[in-house]
Amino acid sequence: VQLQASGGGLVQTGGSLRLSCAASGRTSDPNAFGWFRQSPGKDREFVAVVSWNGKNRYIVNSLKGRFTISRVNAKNTVYLQMNSLKPEDTAVYYCAASTRDYSAIYDYTKIIDYASWGEGTLVTVSS
Repeated sequence: VQLQASGGGLVQTGGSLRLSCAASGRTSDPNAFGWFRQSPGKDREFVAVVSWNGKNRYIVNSLKGRFTISRVNAKNTVYLQMNSLKPEDTAVYYCAASTRDYSAIYDYTKIIDYASWGEGTLVTVSS
């Protein structure tokens, strides 16, 4: 599966952005689609994951209440809605697809579980 992320940009503190991740190719292979982010000088970290059918979702605890993830199967697209953005949310955001077969959605948090990655989209939050 090929992934294309978009929707990044420059936003002021408190603003919102919606990132999109469009999948093409073997879109029925993945069991889950995730979002990760990487800030300058930091390791890539898990943000959120959604199951292939959009029914199960998990957001990292520190972002719950501000970020939501969703999937529209008809569009083969995964979305990351980001609200109340803070300067510390500044990062390159990556979408990824996993073919692992975990029983729980919250098991899909490790980078190593994702074989397909899109190019990142830069989100910059100004103070």
